[in-house]
Formats: sequence, structure tokens, C-alpha cells
Amino acid sequence: MEEIIQQQSRRNFLRKIALGAGGLLIAGNFGFSWMIDPVSGKVKAIIIDFSRCTGCRTCETVCAGFHNQVSAGGLKYPGITNPYQANIRVHHYNPDVDVPLVCSRCEDAPCIEACPIDPDPVTGRKALYRHPETGVPTNDKDRCIGCRMCARTCEKIRTGTIRPNAETDMPEGICDLCGGDPQCAKYCPFGAISFVEVEHDREFAGLSPEAIGQLLIKKFYS
Repeated sequence: MEEIIQQQSRRNFLRKIALGAGGLLIAGNFGFSWMIDPVSGKVKAIIIDFSRCTGCRTCETVCAGFHNQVSAGGLKYPGITNPYQANIRVHHYNPDVDVPLVCSRCEDAPCIEACPIDPDPVTGRKALYRHPETGVPTNDKDRCIGCRMCARTCEKIRTGTIRPNAETDMPEGICDLCGGDPQCAKYCPFGAISFVEVEHDREFAGLSPEAIGQLLIKKFYS
């Protein structure tokens, strides 16, 4: 097997496995952004199967288009598909490893903890708070001062998915699960991303893309 892997690229090798009937998973499935299903009450999450990801960036394109919709004739259509506008990012590493990553919605929410705005006396919310229904870290634009503390904290100790808006410095890039129908999972051409019921213990959740990349490089190439 090692000789075969050496004779072909990792992407081609993994693609053959992913499309085969055997269903072999090299790295396993790992969950990230999650929500409580309002009907079943169970936890659902975006699951990344790193062994199937080819780094095609389709997930970034459909995410950006969905979150920048345009209206025409009373209907809404996908808008700008610039990957920079996506809430999911594919990180590429050498040796050849691709790491799609979205907000993990960390249980301790260090991004919210880092927000310097005092909690509202009525709602108890800072400028950045966890949405009571979806669990998504949500920014109150009327109270946010654009200090970047949430993004800096996320970058320093977690996934680094939060980014400041180039003009306002307000936080962006936080996965909202597209209202319960994640487009990245819906349109991934290789089945590397899915949205399913999961257990709470999600391996790799909360790790930076660099940390995940190093673990995958060790798994794939050691």
C-alpha cells in the first residue's frame, strides 16, 4: 500500500477511496459547527471527513453565494461567490492536506468572554453573545465597538475562524448553519461535508487549522 501511495498523489488516492464501495475512512468523521434541532431536540453538526476533501473550495463558493443573495423578480438568488466572504475556509498545507474549517461554537465561548462590553442589564448580553435559539455567537452591531478582541482571542487559542470586517472591524466569518440547511454540506461534490446528528464529544473541535493539519499530516504521511 505504501508503494502505491508513493506513486500517485494523495488527492487521487483519497478520491478513489471516497468513491469506492468499501467506505474506508482514513481520518474518520469530525464535527464542528452544531445546533440543537428544534424538532428532535438532538444535536446536529457539520461533519468534516478529511479523507474525502480534495480542496476544491466548492464549500466556500456556495457559502459566500448564500450569504450574499440578490433579489430579482421577487425571488432570491446566490450573489457574490468570492470565497473571502464565506463562513467556511479551506486551509491548505504541505505535505498535501486540506482542512475545511468552520466555527466550533465552543461551549466556553472564549470569543464572547473576551468581549469588553458590559452585559446588558436586561438581557445579560455583551456585544457578542450566544443566540438563545441557535447557539450561534451573534454580534450586536449597535453595541459592538470593533475592538477585534473576539477575533484575536479566537485566533490565539481556538480555530481562528472569526475575522474583523475590513471597514468596520466588526466580527465576521461565524458559521450560522445557513438557517439549518448548510450549503457546504448540501453541495460538497465528494461528500466530505455532511450535516447529521452527532454526540457531544467532537474530536478536533476547537483546534486551529494548523493543529488539525499537523495531526492529519502525521496520520497520512507517518
